[in-house]
Amino acid sequence: MKPIQRALISVSDKTGILDFALELQKYGIEILSTGGTADLLRKGGVPVIQVSDYTGFPEMMDGRIKTLHPRVHGGILARRDVPEHIKAMEDHGIRPIDLVVINLYPFEQAVARKDCSLEDAIENIDIGGPAMVRSAAKNSKDVVVIVNPADYSEVLNEMKSGEGAVTLDTRRRLCRDAFAHTARYDSLIATYLTEKWDDGFPPILNQPFDKVQELRYGENPHQSAALYKESSPLPSEIISAKQLQGKELSFNNFIDLNAAWELVKEFDKGAVVIIKHTNPCGVAIGEDPLKTFIAAREVDPASAFGGILGFNRPVTAQTAEEIVKNFVEAVVAPGFDLEALKLFATKKNIRLMQMPEMGSPADTGKFDLKQIGGGLLVQSRDTLTYVEDQLKVTSERKPDDREMEDMKFAWIVAKHVKSNAIVYAKEQEILGIGAGQMSRVDSARVAVEKARKPLQGAVMASDAFFPFRDSVDEAAKNGITAIISPGGSIRDEEVLQAANEQKIAMVFTGTRHFKH
Repeated sequence: MKPIQRALISVSDKTGILDFALELQKYGIEILSTGGTADLLRKGGVPVIQVSDYTGFPEMMDGRIKTLHPRVHGGILARRDVPEHIKAMEDHGIRPIDLVVINLYPFEQAVARKDCSLEDAIENIDIGGPAMVRSAAKNSKDVVVIVNPADYSEVLNEMKSGEGAVTLDTRRRLCRDAFAHTARYDSLIATYLTEKWDDGFPPILNQPFDKVQELRYGENPHQSAALYKESSPLPSEIISAKQLQGKELSFNNFIDLNAAWELVKEFDKGAVVIIKHTNPCGVAIGEDPLKTFIAAREVDPASAFGGILGFNRPVTAQTAEEIVKNFVEAVVAPGFDLEALKLFATKKNIRLMQMPEMGSPADTGKFDLKQIGGGLLVQSRDTLTYVEDQLKVTSERKPDDREMEDMKFAWIVAKHVKSNAIVYAKEQEILGIGAGQMSRVDSARVAVEKARKPLQGAVMASDAFFPFRDSVDEAAKNGITAIISPGGSIRDEEVLQAANEQKIAMVFTGTRHFKH
């Protein structure tokens, strides 16, 4: 490859750019630049040529027009191995540009500000920058393009070993990264405008995700995996958690941590959740963290072994002492007492994840995405639990206050259990959970088998309507006194008859919570 002789540098993110330009200067490289970048380089002792001086055309329209010129794009796009291209450059006074260092107007940072107006957002849409990046990337055999300051050192190292030249492999990687950079930039703009104008589901879905890290493997050891994050995740979403200690998180750890956090932040009261294979196997609420944790663990101690724990209150030393008595994979919480951290340090493999903000179920991304073969299913997220004034008592017997509170509690938990979901609860404590069975009555039976305490006087929550009365009969046989479900079955009358026959109070929510 030929040595770099001329560079065009114009960056919004000026991290490391002066040091990079000073190194380029050692190779006698001529530098073209614009605006604030030119000022910074000049003050740092780097000679630069203003693009407007090179093109003979002034910047205008508040800087909207400065690099959109044939002498710029011709110098980038010209193929050095095509005689006609070389002649065209000679005829029109175009000099070849061998290195393009560009990063774009800070649109993402601008729209992240709460006071950003639509006009401000539009003004932060870069036009000339993406055009130069794409031009350079298209001609990567002849032009090196850099959009990320992290690549400065690699390019300089190759120039040092290659007498001012950069290898074809690196050019190709930088080309790929450049197109990904402009694609991400455009997707941020499209996403912002969709949300700003409330277009619902756009005809083309653009969701930029940035790679955070590669994982050891995926759901199974033979699958490769990586973690990506949305462009602007909320501080109350699991991707924002800070790992305080423990082994590297696995693919499955992230899924289970997300399940634990999304459920535990449903509650205003103190709550503890234990997740196993994305399903809650223990849930309890209470303001004493230790007692609440023990209550959650005792719902299903066998399943709790090796589980993921979620707390919506800081973890105390007394709670940590109880947690470390058994094997757990990870703990996510809004904080950890200093003494608790010391206790966890004795179990270095336990992953501790601290959330910067608690948030609520409504604090989440706009879309829920599920990939299928050759396509993507997109839906709004299920941020609803129940609407108080839509709860409808449909049975002859009315639930008492304790039953109603227990039903609301069980209903929230059922929302986070894989369908078909059945949850038994009493006195704000989960007694049994049946998840993911192919028939609802089987989930009801599994929940009974899981229960470690008598179900007499407990309530039942079902994530969807009862297709037959059999689940109600199963509940009655085990002492259930009240049931909450969406209702809406063509056999609702038959189901209600079963409830009335057995003096069970029944409440319909009118809302289904399937979770597949």
